[in-house]
Amino acid sequence: MDVMLIGGGGREHAITKYILKNPEINKLYVLPGNGGISKIAECVNIDAENIPEIINFAREKNINFAVVAPDDPLAMGLVDELENIGVKCFGPDKKAAQIESSKIFSKNLMHKYNIPTADYEIFDKNNIDGALSYVAKSDYPIVIKADGLAKGKGVTVAENFKQARDAVISCMKNKIFGSSGENILIEKFLTGPEVTVMSFTDGNIIIPLISSMDHKRINDGNKGANTGGMGVIAPNFYYSDEIADECIKKIFIPTLNALKSENIKFKGCLYFGLILTSEGPKVLEYNSRFGDPETQAVLPLLKTDLFKIMQAVRDEKLNEIKIEFENKYSCCVVLASGGYPGQFMKGFEIEFNQDELNKIPNIEIFHAGTKFEDGKFYTSGGRVLAINSVGNTPEDARSKVYEAVKFVNFENKYFRSDIGAC
Repeated sequence: MDVMLIGGGGREHAITKYILKNPEINKLYVLPGNGGISKIAECVNIDAENIPEIINFAREKNINFAVVAPDDPLAMGLVDELENIGVKCFGPDKKAAQIESSKIFSKNLMHKYNIPTADYEIFDKNNIDGALSYVAKSDYPIVIKADGLAKGKGVTVAENFKQARDAVISCMKNKIFGSSGENILIEKFLTGPEVTVMSFTDGNIIIPLISSMDHKRINDGNKGANTGGMGVIAPNFYYSDEIADECIKKIFIPTLNALKSENIKFKGCLYFGLILTSEGPKVLEYNSRFGDPETQAVLPLLKTDLFKIMQAVRDEKLNEIKIEFENKYSCCVVLASGGYPGQFMKGFEIEFNQDELNKIPNIEIFHAGTKFEDGKFYTSGGRVLAINSVGNTPEDARSKVYEAVKFVNFENKYFRSDIGAC
């Protein structure tokens, strides 16, 4: 079977490694891939958002199955286009991907079907004055969200009126996110531990994966600017069995039923961004795909064949698969370019002390912003690598991964030192 994976980050490197464990896969193409992926699969220099070229490539290579990992091509309807030419896909169609691509759609869905979330107001592009008036009389902090996809940068936690006013004007008037920010949500700020739970669903049943805790802020102590994620610990310390049961009953199954009621069949990975408030768990956001870097921490705990699960999801046979996980802990630390998530330099050689790395058990290195040229790896993005370790305890996993971090180096290397400790 010839398979195509869309994407080029650390998440895609992890998916590549784990689906290649399936012997049915004859050839795996990754579009566009990265330096690390190029060592285990064939990378093709086609951008993940270039739908016409992806379709042409799928036809040319007679692709049997495609995994669409990033949010933008899902929102653009790549799964619909591929299925129309006979390529089976793992990933939701355009209609289902709205649960991430439109925050207004997802909030209205939660409100309509009584799924717990923060109180909110919606302001469309013709009502900037209304949005400004609303933030002028709000209690702070408040959360301002661009409706559409914004490369992970469309959310502002405003601590005061000036920050809120600036966020509203930047989105709605200055259009820093283009059409994605023309309409906005303004939400009540919620407090409590945050939890990520990714799940597999074929539109009929839903099976949660191991919970995780993403560390979004750039600096230790969860301070500084938001990023795409600087590290993960899994399972999440705060996500007890009792809370998990409550989430299944009040959030996960009701979300699937809500989509069904709207005549939407979501097939793929449905990501729940949760917050555990004093009033119980609530939904912060949905994603329509695997998280990054959560995937790099959670897949090493998955015992079941990932590609078989993906096939079962697509064919609506998820009830025929028994999904099992290791009873262990996973810690993932991101190595970033200094300056990220702002301006940063790239093109630095990455040095791996493989002799020392080989002495540390259960270490995996996933490439994100890398390229491979003339036998060497170089930095080519903000988040460069994710190093992951599996251990019998959280501290076992943490100690091993931070030992490994010492033996991977490049100029301006930056990482948080407290992943899994806060």
